[in-house]
Amino acid sequence: MNTEQLIEITEKYGAHNYHPLPIVISRAEGIWVYDPEGKKYMDMLSSYSAINHGHCHPKIVEAMVSQAQKVTLTSRAFHNDQLGPFSEELAQLCEMEKVLPMNTGAEAVETAIKAARKWGYQKKGVQKDMAEIIVCTNNFHGRTITIVTFSTEESYREGFGPFTPGFKVIPYGDSQALEDAISTNTVAFLVEPIQGEGGVIVPPSGYLSRVREICDREKVLLMADEIQSGFCRTGKMFCFQHENIQPDVLILGKALGGGILPISAVVSSDEVMSVFRPGDHGSTFGGNPLACAVARTSIKIMLEEDMARQASEKGGYFMDKLVQIDSPHTKEVRGKGLLIGLELKPEAGGARLYCEQLMAKGLLCKETHENVIRFAPPLVITREEMDLALEKIADVLK
Repeated sequence: MNTEQLIEITEKYGAHNYHPLPIVISRAEGIWVYDPEGKKYMDMLSSYSAINHGHCHPKIVEAMVSQAQKVTLTSRAFHNDQLGPFSEELAQLCEMEKVLPMNTGAEAVETAIKAARKWGYQKKGVQKDMAEIIVCTNNFHGRTITIVTFSTEESYREGFGPFTPGFKVIPYGDSQALEDAISTNTVAFLVEPIQGEGGVIVPPSGYLSRVREICDREKVLLMADEIQSGFCRTGKMFCFQHENIQPDVLILGKALGGGILPISAVVSSDEVMSVFRPGDHGSTFGGNPLACAVARTSIKIMLEEDMARQASEKGGYFMDKLVQIDSPHTKEVRGKGLLIGLELKPEAGGARLYCEQLMAKGLLCKETHENVIRFAPPLVITREEMDLALEKIADVLK
């Protein structure tokens, strides 16, 4: 089937919960994707930063095929020979003690919320069913009922109530607001080091350091959602490392699966993870040997290819060049590493229009919120490929 036919059948039989650009991807390699007619496009989204390694990295594909020929799923009713080594390697990478694997980012966030609440009751002494978690405006942590409860984006919530109690929302990037919001029932502060879906919003310098001090003083868990910003995307292995802090709970996903399979994880201390007992929490596919083998290879490649340094150097170059584009439509360029947002002026006509024009030029980007174009290519992008992308971006913005 051709592009038009594939879109038509998808629109007919698929639920309309997405509004994708009118392109069908049938093959991909590195930073390039191809439609059924063979037209070539540069991927500047990386599946929302899940494809940091590039599409179909040969070593990750090899690991997947090799493991798939041995055993793919055991459930957690039994041990498998990949989960233990994966947990050890991820814990050591994060400089933490315990790993709880799940499948998706939203599942990992839900897991962290459950851990924080139970920790509050067992370790902090919060009264039963009174635990409170503080979150930020403009957040995005997933789309389950509990998670959309504390979203400030009305379209994520409309029609889905009643909602889950136990959350308090404060302004993002405001450490004083956090200090003022903490009560005796506060068990955790859940925050993105950079708000990706929110429009690539970077908090003020020193924000996370001050947050760390406040959480220490008030005995509140600092839970960092690095599902999108983690695994080298911002120029460090994890974004919180830019401020030399350590969260109490680290929430991971997306690029952990190397762009091949879904796998997520919550990583924390013995103290926090000890609240879970057999039967408290689980997942049939969580920690399956196929995903663990893929994730182990994904981590190994990130270290071997020094992807954090690549993202730092390439991101600095790309942002500098974006800023230099003389466009009447650009309001601001911001980001870290290769997680970059270009905000357009309100009168520019909306980011969707520009993403459609970029697609016509062979560049795949996606708008986030109404006026922000997100640029997050695979970290393996070359200088020559960045220059080609920048040329197309300049043509559209001018």
